[in-house]
Amino acid sequence: MGISLGPNQYGKAEVRLVTVRRTGGVHHLRDLTVSSALRGDLSATHLTGDNSAVLATDTQKNTMYAFAKQQDVGEIEDFALRLGRRFVDTQEKITGARVSVEEQEWDRITVDGAPHDHSFSSSGGERRTTTVTVHADRAWVVSGVDGLVVLKSTGSEFHGYPKDEYTTLVETDDRILATAVTARWRYEGFTGIDWAKSHREIRQTLLETFATKHSLSLQQTLYAMGEAVLRARPEVAEIRFSLPNKHHFLVDLSPFGLENHNEVFYAADRPYGLIEGTVVRDEAEEPGPAWTDAVL
Repeated sequence: MGISLGPNQYGKAEVRLVTVRRTGGVHHLRDLTVSSALRGDLSATHLTGDNSAVLATDTQKNTMYAFAKQQDVGEIEDFALRLGRRFVDTQEKITGARVSVEEQEWDRITVDGAPHDHSFSSSGGERRTTTVTVHADRAWVVSGVDGLVVLKSTGSEFHGYPKDEYTTLVETDDRILATAVTARWRYEGFTGIDWAKSHREIRQTLLETFATKHSLSLQQTLYAMGEAVLRARPEVAEIRFSLPNKHHFLVDLSPFGLENHNEVFYAADRPYGLIEGTVVRDEAEEPGPAWTDAVL
């Protein structure tokens, strides 16, 4: 029976990195979670315990901290590209690196109508994300958003689905539609992209499309959001979504002699429908390792 080592990688996961950049009395806060994963000729450490090709995960962590000190973090895509290139270029046996970054946004607290210089509040669970893969002289960038919670109180229907002896769901032509958007979009030919502007405008396109698309299913809304992004953003080759259906069930008030005209709902956190899909530009390049590295 033959046995051999299959694909493998190693790295440092979920390094918490907070920076404070001071411009006079005004402080600028960045709150990141950074993960690395390195690949290459690592058979010796697995088969014999020879660690001569293993850049310690502690060193990877320290590199993240040092890079954040030596140069302003800037856009998370650029920070991840710098780290990935460093790991590949300085380690002989390392041929590929994946660097993932999540950013938690902080808003300045308003005091007497003006933003405070050094006090902040968290806007919630939404996070900006990127995953960069560096291999030889190539790089792939997949950015996105996690936890973008949206809800519309009308403009959504669901009917015409198959029914059998186990079906209890009642058709509706007016329901609450709510989800927490996880989206990943793959950039193509990304030289010169203004990462922050691109992210901001993609996010706004997602919000506007969710709000204005009359929905007959969450699947239809998913496609509409993806199509709108691809039409508006030529730098995006494809976009993937994972959309949990945050169900709001109409409460039966008839036992109390009350009618409920889509006014009182029970918000259920689980179980929930999970709608996932990809919208891709027909002429897009093959993604290489980008999608396998940027799992939703």
